[in-house]
Parts: sequence; structure tokens; C-alpha cells
Amino acid sequence: MNDVIEMLQELSETVPVPLELPTFEQLVEVEEQILISLPNDLKEYLLFGSDVIYGAIEMVTASDPYSHTYLPEVTSYAWSVGMPREYIAICQQGDNFYCIDQEANIRFFNNGRMADIMWESLWDWIQDIWLKRK
Repeated sequence: MNDVIEMLQELSETVPVPLELPTFEQLVEVEEQILISLPNDLKEYLLFGSDVIYGAIEMVTASDPYSHTYLPEVTSYAWSVGMPREYIAICQQGDNFYCIDQEANIRFFNNGRMADIMWESLWDWIQDIWLKRK
């Protein structure tokens, strides 16, 4: 986990208005809004790596409720288009979503159904998908 976050920090692009990392209290607010607890992998990413801007993939964030990547808004929209309620969106691509379950497995919700592909951790997904798509 630490190696992946360090790699993300090194690759992060410099932007005029950088993203902010959330506080633990903000993560609690996010959980209260979506009425489901965040898996530990996702909490760790949000607390230590969600300020990274890299490539075309935009991960969810938890510090700014007005951001288009704000986790409760992205997840609520994903649920409204059919993503199962036990999943939390981690990345939106149109009406398709990468999402995480309580065991920290990552799945792809594509065209109204779950794809067969699965990653066993958020860190595996970051290495296999995000870091390979510039």
C-alpha cells in the first residue's frame, strides 16, 4: 500500500488548484451520507492518496462536497443507474463505474451489469488500471 501511494505521489501532476486530503471526520461524514462503511483500502487511499491527479482516470474524493468526484455524489449516481447497493463507486467513466465491496474487491459496473473481471484489492486495481492508463 505505501509503495503504491508513494508511486502515485511521484506521478501526480501539478495543477493550479490542488486537491486536498480529507480528515478522518470527513470520511465519517461520507459514511453517514451513503449509509455504508468504507472498506479499509478505500479509507487509506482517501486519507493518504486522494490528492493525486494523474492521467485520464479521476478517482473519487472526500474532502470537497462540491467536487464532481465527491464520493457520496458519484456513488449515489451509480446506484441510480443500477449499480448494486453493496458497492461503492471509486471511479466514474460516463455511466460505467469501477467499484469496491466490503471485502475490498474491485469490480467494473459496465452497461448496467457487473463485468466478470475482479481485482482483489484497490492497490492491485491502481497498479493494473490507473497507473497503466496515462
